[in-house]
Amino acid sequence: MFLGRTVQDILENIEDDTEIIVGLDGCKDNSIILSDPHVVVVYVQEAIGQRAMTNLCARLSKAKYLMKVDAHCSFDKGFDRKMIERMKDNWTMVPTMRNLWAYDWKCNNCGWKMYQGPTPQICPSCDKKGKIRRKMMWIGKIKPQSNSYCFDQEPHFQYFNEYTKRDEYKKMLADTGLTETMSLQGSCFMLTREKYWELNICDESFGSWGSQGIEVACKTWLSGGKVVVNHDTWYAHMFRTQGGDFGFPYPQSGTKVQQAKQTVRELFYDNRWEGQVRPLSWLIEKFWPVPGWDEDARQKLLAWPLKR
Repeated sequence: MFLGRTVQDILENIEDDTEIIVGLDGCKDNSIILSDPHVVVVYVQEAIGQRAMTNLCARLSKAKYLMKVDAHCSFDKGFDRKMIERMKDNWTMVPTMRNLWAYDWKCNNCGWKMYQGPTPQICPSCDKKGKIRRKMMWIGKIKPQSNSYCFDQEPHFQYFNEYTKRDEYKKMLADTGLTETMSLQGSCFMLTREKYWELNICDESFGSWGSQGIEVACKTWLSGGKVVVNHDTWYAHMFRTQGGDFGFPYPQSGTKVQQAKQTVRELFYDNRWEGQVRPLSWLIEKFWPVPGWDEDARQKLLAWPLKR
């Protein structure tokens, strides 16, 4: 439901010759997509999943760079230009991540308001039904901002705030305006189209959804590249964390999420990914200590050589 507003936001903030390829994965209504020469809409009748849909859209691009973004995001003015100006061909880059304040709930009877979340059925202030409406805000909140991410030994995504307090992080930021990050959140990332396909960055064997930030980061780092955060620009992502009709807009299977995690373990933890020139232990040591990794797990990784 926020896709049209996301597309509009991108159109308002791009400053380069950026094309927007919109994937409608089993979604029948494309009336919310603005008619604009920068926008291409790809529709499949039956959902094929996030990775497959991203690949389908990527095949239509002839640009040097690809940026994958979720359908509920807002952006800094000139984010595309600011990213391109700092990119290297073997990097994956992300902007600073903010939280998107997409909307409030407001009662038209008494004026009661509530920050975005599941749809209220009754106003808690006046007890009226049918009077609550969604008021769009669409603001990238300045706080919190996220610039560092990692994954634990499960593997499971983690914010890596401790890393931002280290001297090497502060020096990188002061000297360049860029910082390195062990992993990614997954809702936005940019790399060259050539690297996207070379690294099979949306490997469909992982399944539709799950562990994408870990997959992208590991493939970039372990192939000899670098994952960086560009602090000169930002995007804001809306997190659906409260369940109900404010949860994920598509079915999530615990079995399929576990399948993605198992694929991460088999490819990267066991050093079996054919594109790697570095073992996973190299990445863990680079950012050590890493939350969620104990000494036993660290030593086990150090004992596993690259499998060839």
